[in-house]
Amino acid sequence: MMSFTDLEHEIIGCRKCERLVAFREKVALEKRKSFMDWEYWGKAVPGYGNPNARMMILGLAPAAHGGNRTGRVFTGDKSADFLFKCLHHVGLANQPNSDHRNDGLRLDGYITPAVKCVPPGDKPTAVEKDNCEPFLAEEFNLLKSLKVVLGLGKIGFDSCLKFVRKTHPFKMKDYKFGHGVRYELPNGLTLFGAFHPSPRNVNTGRLSFEMMVHFLEKVKKELE
Repeated sequence: MMSFTDLEHEIIGCRKCERLVAFREKVALEKRKSFMDWEYWGKAVPGYGNPNARMMILGLAPAAHGGNRTGRVFTGDKSADFLFKCLHHVGLANQPNSDHRNDGLRLDGYITPAVKCVPPGDKPTAVEKDNCEPFLAEEFNLLKSLKVVLGLGKIGFDSCLKFVRKTHPFKMKDYKFGHGVRYELPNGLTLFGAFHPSPRNVNTGRLSFEMMVHFLEKVKKELE
């Protein structure tokens, strides 16, 4: 059986999607002006966290100058700043910041992107999402104590549904995404949906600190 270490190596070495490989490497070469002194990761980004986690946080993909720079999802960008401030506030992370791979962050859970490489415009194609599905399936299979999945954004939410539907057929339309929704899935997992903590959602007021904290407190109670 594949281990987390085996899976991590397989993900990092993946070059299956030519468009994504070209884009992630282009971003890593050109860099953002404020990060010119960084050696960008520029590869696929695996999930991380507690291998005995009862909660998975499932997002879309690494950010161009976040995970694609640091090598860890939800690390080094504004989405990470917002998310981990909230997670720390409710006691699901040991610190309110996620800056780089060796910053001492510990998460009471496991966090991963549905798509492991940064896509142009944050919009992966259907084929690119399909190519990453086996990696996500392995993560689900390795997390033996998993009880709750938190889908950040519709793609993360739907990716969980698609995994479960392979062994427990159902209609996707019966599980509509929305902030704060909760579903008991036929395989025993509980799926929550939440707006993605993107700068757009936060800056427009669609998602506030108070909204996310209230939501995460509900998720945490599910784990008790």
